[in-house]
Amino acid sequence: MVKIGDVEIGEKPLLLAPMEDVTDPSFRYICKQFGADVLYTEFISSDGLIRDAGKSVKKLDIFDYERPIGIQIYGHLLEPMVESAKIAEEANPDIIDINFGCPVKKISRRGAGAGMLQNIPFMIEMTEAIVRAVKKPVTVKTRLGWDEDSKHIVEIAERLQDVGIKALTIHGRTRAQLYKGEADWTLIGEVKNNPHMKIPIIGNGDIVSGQMAQEYFDRYGVDGIMIGRGAIGRPWIFRDIKHFLENGEEAEPLSLDEKVDLAKLHFQKSIEFKGEIVGVLEMRRHFSNYFKSLPHFKETRLRLVTEKDPNIIVDILEEIREKWA
Repeated sequence: MVKIGDVEIGEKPLLLAPMEDVTDPSFRYICKQFGADVLYTEFISSDGLIRDAGKSVKKLDIFDYERPIGIQIYGHLLEPMVESAKIAEEANPDIIDINFGCPVKKISRRGAGAGMLQNIPFMIEMTEAIVRAVKKPVTVKTRLGWDEDSKHIVEIAERLQDVGIKALTIHGRTRAQLYKGEADWTLIGEVKNNPHMKIPIIGNGDIVSGQMAQEYFDRYGVDGIMIGRGAIGRPWIFRDIKHFLENGEEAEPLSLDEKVDLAKLHFQKSIEFKGEIVGVLEMRRHFSNYFKSLPHFKETRLRLVTEKDPNIIVDILEEIREKWA
């Protein structure tokens, strides 16, 4: 049984990566239905939390059925990050996660997210201060390094463990790579197989099938796998991977009927959590991905992602069921 501190997260756990504008309560609800073992909120700005900015504070909303769940925070200043960790802890998550991995320019150029990989001593100092400030287990998500010449993750992992983190998730790319090329899990495996490491090591990057997950568990020995972009438009990936891990064969693919029903449930939850206007807008990304494999779908897709009336959107979903049956 893999544990993050005292939090049990299962055998060969699958974790949903925190993703901005993706891992909101409606998407987390769907991923939980398909067997995600650990959920994370969208990443939350420390500045936004301290300013009591509505959008940031709203991201603290979590629900008991989501447990275990982590709240992920990011920022480039020590005191605001410590303060935001305390605010996040008041929302009573199971885990506080620090984002040292986001490669987006507007975040990393300020020294937050993956930008922290350019200042390892400060990364360690900030982590230690947060660990001391909260009672919940603190975890970190980061990358192999800033660029090809600074892949120092083996050393970084030891230093983060030394200051008290309870698990480490590593994305198998540098910040310079963004999401290009293939994720390199070799160094993730080195971290996991470093005899000095005692905490769970979770691998992240490019896992898209059960067979691949099994292969990477076996080859690199990681304690868990985090799924990010592979779950967008395919939240059933958690079910598919678990089926392969348990049975050694691929799961039956979802039928179009099941996808339509799922899209309708996701849409219902989106409106329930976000209200009609925002709920409609934020589903557009998911609608495009749920049905992207359908032939000659462009015109219907355009209607689906421009329509504002929820009732008409449901009608279009039913049209999809009938037209492509």
